[in-house]
Amino acid sequence: KNLLRTHTTAISSQMLYKLANQEGGFTPQRYFSIDRVFRNETMDATHLCEFHQVEGLVADYDLSLGDLIGTIETFFKKIGIERLRFKPAFNPYTEPSMEIFGYHPDLKKWTEIGNSGMFRPEMLAPMGLPENVRVIAWGLSLERPTMIKYRIKNIRDLFGHKVDMARTRTAPICRFQEVE
Repeated sequence: KNLLRTHTTAISSQMLYKLANQEGGFTPQRYFSIDRVFRNETMDATHLCEFHQVEGLVADYDLSLGDLIGTIETFFKKIGIERLRFKPAFNPYTEPSMEIFGYHPDLKKWTEIGNSGMFRPEMLAPMGLPENVRVIAWGLSLERPTMIKYRIKNIRDLFGHKVDMARTRTAPICRFQEVE
């Protein structure tokens, strides 16, 4: 039976299990993935039924919520998005959890661009990770930050059957900026 996945967290869990049980024991690591996910959404200017999720996680000793916020702020600053807000949220695998919003200047509104949190200890313990290892994680939309960076008002102009192919051919390459 095929099932369209709504997030990529299962991949993170597999990597953490392998990390905890590798020969030589735990070593701090960072993992990143980009994959397609599917949601039962009503399509509009900021919602698609199918989009790309950029997932990242860092496993290290004694990480904090401040490390998570700093990592996300640095990532977005490097692509030119500096107006961010964080809102408490519920996620089954993480606590604390936060939704991430970026300000879209043309839509004149805060747009959700991701979700994040710290993996719950009760999720990490069965994997065999050392007790003081913490895992910070995030799942970001690829399309919504692209809308903000390039000031695109309708997400359907980026992905799907209404994409203007001429725009695709002339689009600039995304350059990461130095962060001081």
